[in-house]
Amino acid sequence: MRKIRQSQKLRNVRYDVRGPILVEAQRLEAEGHRILKLNIGNPAPFGFEAPEAILADVMHHLPESQGYSDSQGIYSARTAVAQYYQARGLRETDVEDVFIGNGVSELISMVLQAFVDDGNEILIPAPDYPLWTGAVTLSGGTPVHYRCDEDNDWMPDLEDIESKITSNTHAIVIINPNNPTGAVYSKEMVEGLVDIARRHQLVVFADEIYEKILFDDAVHHHAAAAAGHDVLCLTFSGLSKAYRVCGYRAGWVMISGPKEIAEEFLEGLTLIANMRMCANVPAQHAIQTALGGYQSINELIVPGGRFYEQSMLAHRLLNEIPGVTSVRPRGALYCFPRLDPEVYPIDNDEQFVIDLLRAKKILVTHGSGFNWPAPDHFRLVTLPDVDVLEEAIGRIAEFLATRR
Repeated sequence: MRKIRQSQKLRNVRYDVRGPILVEAQRLEAEGHRILKLNIGNPAPFGFEAPEAILADVMHHLPESQGYSDSQGIYSARTAVAQYYQARGLRETDVEDVFIGNGVSELISMVLQAFVDDGNEILIPAPDYPLWTGAVTLSGGTPVHYRCDEDNDWMPDLEDIESKITSNTHAIVIINPNNPTGAVYSKEMVEGLVDIARRHQLVVFADEIYEKILFDDAVHHHAAAAAGHDVLCLTFSGLSKAYRVCGYRAGWVMISGPKEIAEEFLEGLTLIANMRMCANVPAQHAIQTALGGYQSINELIVPGGRFYEQSMLAHRLLNEIPGVTSVRPRGALYCFPRLDPEVYPIDNDEQFVIDLLRAKKILVTHGSGFNWPAPDHFRLVTLPDVDVLEEAIGRIAEFLATRR
């Protein structure tokens, strides 16, 4: 019989946050081992629960959530998102500028399907959230990675970006606060990135899902504010991280800037939204309550709060390991430590994290899984409480002691 093969479109698509490392973790679990999974930023398994007001609102609206909604999303959710950005200085944002989706991940794929033609180049940070690279590739585009500078608190290298722009470059992705590094970009950096887009007539895709998870004096600056009226900007955000409802799949994309030059593209995005009928309706009802109500995330990101204390503890403990350096995260839920190649000569970082998994039952993600070019980093999720996190990093330190 003829073999059934996967589509050639998947040939260069990877999503190593899961992938082979998770397969190995599942094999070990089947043997009876308990695996501490620090590979995915999923708050619920670590005791972070959705605010009660969100649960109550979703349950209250269940009887009226049994049919399809408008393909762009229910009106109250889109209005809440539009008003959210209006309150942050984007006064021309309108309800028609908002699309609701099953999380940011779905919306990234939808937008790129509507935007990318075969061979179009899209600038993406390295390291990146790998869905961006995978979705660009799956859409027929070519991801071009620009360098973020670890020695400069993981800020994007503007000169490197400029050097990689060609006549076929169509957009730039900005991930701020950054996954996996925890960097939060200054106003000057955001303006610098948008100015590159302005001068080269690029669309800006701003992934801002961690915009509320900020530490100490970090301030988030919306790329759309810097883009103003003359740079088309698509801002992606949602409820999954700040409101601890990853499984609800409630996200949005907001379009701002000169929409009149993008009418055909937006028609295509509307077509794709229509084809998937609608986003998960019960979760859409959570959006208005979340954005308009008490912001419980504020208790978690200050000294004494779990997100803050766990991130700072992970940063400190990682830096205490010989040959390991980790830039202090300014936001998000991760550390992205470096393993000094002279201390830990690693050729294959995926095999390194599998060896760590087998030896210490700790699952992290290798740095090349985030399209970092060298096998000398890994990403650690900082969601476990301090006792578990201390134990986990202690086990990592023990394993590294055997590799020096």
